Amino acid sequence: MALPGEESLIDRCTRGDASAFRELVEMHMRRAYDLAYSILGNHHDADDVAQEAFVRVHRSLSGFRAESEFTTWLHRIVTNLALDRSRQRKREIARTVFLDDPFVDGTMKSAEEMISMDVSQHVERALHTLPTMQRAVVILRHMDGLSTKQVSDILRCSEGTVKTHLHRGLKKMHGLLKYLREEER
Repeated sequence: MALPGEESLIDRCTRGDASAFRELVEMHMRRAYDLAYSILGNHHDADDVAQEAFVRVHRSLSGFRAESEFTTWLHRIVTNLALDRSRQRKREIARTVFLDDPFVDGTMKSAEEMISMDVSQHVERALHTLPTMQRAVVILRHMDGLSTKQVSDILRCSEGTVKTHLHRGLKKMHGLLKYLREEER
């Protein structure tokens, strides 16, 4: 469902109204940033991705046909940019590990450190151990509350693929967070 006034803003933007585009950015920037951050786990990268997403929106808005909602289209742009950035970072880390120091700090924290973290930190840490697509699907489906169909539209894959990534991601997170349930006993 489009936000109030969103269709009018989009129409004004396509006619070159810069103030309308500024309003559209203000309306959606936080959501774009939050989505990018939830995929990347890095404020600097999330900020870059959110800004780049709106640059792309600005360039392509005249071609937006409203076949899907604007937010779905924006989610797709942000998600794709974030996934690209994540892959780029992984390649950089792999290159660093191979060329420089074989002991990059990707290890789990000690038991004392893990206990001192609150549950959301545990969930975030587990989430960032998932492969990129699984992480994106879990975030879009469970944290952003999108339907399986919306997630498949954003990621441009079938609903079955979304369900597979979701199942595998949640199963892995369940195993990674098992110790939290054991602590409660």
